Amino acid sequence: MAPAGSFESLQAALDNGADSIYFGVEQLNMRARASINFGLGDLPEISRRCSEKGVRTYLTLNTIIYDHDLSIVKTLLNKAKEAKISAVIAMDQAVITMARELGMEVHISTQINITNIETVKFYAMFADTIVLSRELSLRQVKKITEQIEKEQIKGPSGRLIEIEIFGHGALCMAVSGKCYLSLHSHNSSANRGACKQNCRKKYTVIDQESGFEMEIDNEYIMSPKDLCTIDFLDQIADAGIKVLKIEGRGRAPEYVAKVIKCYRNAIDSVENDTYDKEKVIDWMLELEKVYNRGFWSGYYLGQKLGEWSKDPGSHATQKKVYIGKGMHYFPKTNIAEFKIEAYDLSVGDTVLVTGPTTGAKELEIKEMFVNDEKGENATKGDSITIPMEFRVRPSDKLYKIVATEFAQA
Repeated sequence: MAPAGSFESLQAALDNGADSIYFGVEQLNMRARASINFGLGDLPEISRRCSEKGVRTYLTLNTIIYDHDLSIVKTLLNKAKEAKISAVIAMDQAVITMARELGMEVHISTQINITNIETVKFYAMFADTIVLSRELSLRQVKKITEQIEKEQIKGPSGRLIEIEIFGHGALCMAVSGKCYLSLHSHNSSANRGACKQNCRKKYTVIDQESGFEMEIDNEYIMSPKDLCTIDFLDQIADAGIKVLKIEGRGRAPEYVAKVIKCYRNAIDSVENDTYDKEKVIDWMLELEKVYNRGFWSGYYLGQKLGEWSKDPGSHATQKKVYIGKGMHYFPKTNIAEFKIEAYDLSVGDTVLVTGPTTGAKELEIKEMFVNDEKGENATKGDSITIPMEFRVRPSDKLYKIVATEFAQA
């Protein structure tokens, strides 16, 4: 299950093997601030692109809802129903009830913090898929899935309840995402999708009674490393989990492309019994290339809290540098033309092309023409043409992929 905060990310997810997409519309979702988000008018296009690939679509409506929000919720749900969106991810009972009255499938958000089978039974009256609390271990999750099978607990559709967990991406210091730190400090509620990420900053901790400054080995004691489960996906499959959710609606399209591709390959390897340590090492190296705060396995394997980030930002081993924009594509020869607007580019460089329809495509430049002559190097102001097997559009952007300080020497 892939995140989509823009059409670029949506297309990247579709191109790299996602089975389902989740996204927010307007302000009533948990990434209202971090993600670009879609508008009501985008729903038909989202539905069209995904249905063509046989991919399900999930609208997130999982924030705290107040009375003045109800009319907006009703409008969103009606438009989603009209556009044939597959399901709604919700936490508020008003949203759940409205969606069910429209005959829409409901998925229970992790914000409800479900941790036991009896709560699963209760929400089975309304929902077909339930996202469990992020704080559970795989042993606890497996016990729940076994009880669902044993007691034949079914949702409104008549199917057995499906259990979903988060598999990769940012983790929060708060319990299943519920936090008031941002609200108290900036009057900007994380529970309304407007987190200011105070927990990712550097703090000094002082004992107010003695004035003693506490000795802390790690400066970022409220900022957990990112969740990564690719190295124990076989155990996740064994736990009876049906949906693996990738976090990242605020992330760039190349993040979505890379992460979805790795997990698609890993899940398929588990399925066909070719999953092994060597592949895991390769996938981890790929995942390290895009945004991350370092990785840990969350609570799934029973670790104690304490996997904190050592730096305020990303530990990615690669970054993208803007080079230029798309100008034209010649379909008969599969040649793309770009205008270089910044920095240099050379044969042998790895580039990334992103766009609302293109998604995120990465390739190595093996040859190029510079100002209509074959050349090895291009610089600001040059026009270049490069062989590309995919169509490039004027809205597309060209980036060069370069190593960061976190890259292995």
